[in-house]
Amino acid sequence: MLPKRSYLLNAAYSWVADNDMTPYLLVDAQQKDVVVPTEFVKDGQIVLNIGMSAVRHLIMDKEAVSFEARFSGKPMQVYVPMRAALALYAKENGDGFVFPDEEFFDEPTPTPPEPKKGFQLKVVK
Repeated sequence: MLPKRSYLLNAAYSWVADNDMTPYLLVDAQQKDVVVPTEFVKDGQIVLNIGMSAVRHLIMDKEAVSFEARFSGKPMQVYVPMRAALALYAKENGDGFVFPDEEFFDEPTPTPPEPKKGFQLKVVK
């Protein structure tokens, strides 16, 4: 079966955001393929604000959470494989979900499809 974590993470994110609170993601920064600002990692973990006002281009799919954010004014692309997401909770009251331990199988990353060629829009003055 597919791991539950991505589904739980999406539900927790929606629940926190629907309650007008700030979603924080707890990450195991020592997992393979994690890309986070290492200067903010403490005890092998980092907490990331993934609220819409803090990140750009947030993508949460079955494999990972990725987004662009600024850390100390420097832009960075963040990548958190689903196996590295430990919990999601609201900043304001700490309510949220700790994700259960699961087995994740590393699969080869599929090659992205070639962009489709077609119509192109132009600004007409």
